[in-house]
Amino acid sequence: MSSPGRTSNLNVPNLLTTLRILIVPFFGWALLQDGGDSVTWRWVAFALFAVAMITDKVDGDLARKYDIVTDFGKIADPIADKAITGMAFIGLSLVGDVWWWVTIVVLLREWSVTLLRLSVLSDVVMAASQSGKIKTTLQALALGLLIWPLPHGSAHSGAFDSWGTAGEVLFYVGQVTLAAAVAMTLWSGYEFLRDVRRHRQKARAGVTQIER
Repeated sequence: MSSPGRTSNLNVPNLLTTLRILIVPFFGWALLQDGGDSVTWRWVAFALFAVAMITDKVDGDLARKYDIVTDFGKIADPIADKAITGMAFIGLSLVGDVWWWVTIVVLLREWSVTLLRLSVLSDVVMAASQSGKIKTTLQALALGLLIWPLPHGSAHSGAFDSWGTAGEVLFYVGQVTLAAAVAMTLWSGYEFLRDVRRHRQKARAGVTQIER
């Protein structure tokens, strides 16, 4: 089994992570074409988003199965994840499909937790919690649905009419899923901060015992 410190950065999980980072600007560009009113480009954006979500799952599975752990992967993987979902939130807010306050709240939580996770990497590896995994799944489902060219009210009037009533139902299913994702995002963030605090308290207690 390879030592994490000696594992080469040139491996399949890291290449997939890099691919996700490279996808981000193309995804954002596709989503914003014609102000978000292009059916074709919305499907292109969804395809890119789907590739990013699938490769996120694949590179994680490969890294765990073959014990491929690198410093690059530890830093780049969470950045790639937050970059693609962050671009989705911002893009959907720009085209009027997600409220800006939702995007701001989620991004503040996601990036603050990511930066804190990176800051404690040298002390402890914080494994993804069950609530964090549920949050990620709900975000992917909600954003994926909302990227689809779905009609809702007067938004995108005429552009997405082929969906009819079914399209509006799917759009609001996406909104309900997004609400659940936001709730789980905040809860998992609280759990992470709580666990970091507990770890630091234990570390301080250990130092105190040694000094005695």
